[in-house]
Amino acid sequence: MRELTGKVALVTGSSTGIGEAIARRFADENASVLVHGTNRDAAEAVAGSIRQAGGHALAFTADLSLPESAELVVQRTVAEFGRLDIVVNNAAWVVRSNIETTDVSVFDRAMAINVRAPMLIIKAARPFFLAVGGGTVLNIGSINAYCGEANQLAYAVSKGALMTLTRNLADTLGPEGIRINQINPGWVLTPNEYALKQREGLPSDWPEKLPKSAAPFGRIQKPEEIAHMALAFVSPNAPLVNGAVVELEQFPVIGRNPVKEEL
Repeated sequence: MRELTGKVALVTGSSTGIGEAIARRFADENASVLVHGTNRDAAEAVAGSIRQAGGHALAFTADLSLPESAELVVQRTVAEFGRLDIVVNNAAWVVRSNIETTDVSVFDRAMAINVRAPMLIIKAARPFFLAVGGGTVLNIGSINAYCGEANQLAYAVSKGALMTLTRNLADTLGPEGIRINQINPGWVLTPNEYALKQREGLPSDWPEKLPKSAAPFGRIQKPEEIAHMALAFVSPNAPLVNGAVVELEQFPVIGRNPVKEEL
């Protein structure tokens, strides 16, 4: 039997990148999946592809910067599939901002999408988790939560807050049978990341020209590799893992010294 047979999963931000890879992997493991995004055509393309492959998926669009959208995505999932077992809070606003450019609107939007929405989604999902005897949440963070770069101020702060949210609610809701964990991916070669780096001046072949300090193994991670780890955290085969925050990077994130030979 596949690992997620009979389970229903809501994966936010799953019309592209890491979220798409997670939605597809869960569907491969026989879960019914709500594919969420802000672009209807993109979300429907992913959900349609899953259905064509024999899986069960529904596309739904909602702007998670709006508080009411959290309730909407949860209710739509349950209305379509009859239950809810898994939530993956993957949707995020990846914004470039520093101390000069982070104004109130930038900061508030980053916190609304990257922190408030996951909290409200978990709150909305809780009764449905309890109805089936428990549930599983996986929050998708970032290694930038520990510091980030100068031009990632609002984003990094929001991901740091997400870690505290994960640990706090894992401690609070664990006795109810609700597990909440977080993975913090490092550099991942998504379509959006590829395009962003080109806009920031890197050549079209930049993924093949990374220094060892950034990619000790010669390349950066693929979304499908992150999806593989996501499955491990939501699987019934890890029933007691709760409140964990795990870095998914090819080098130690905390306390690492740069490769001085490349300086």
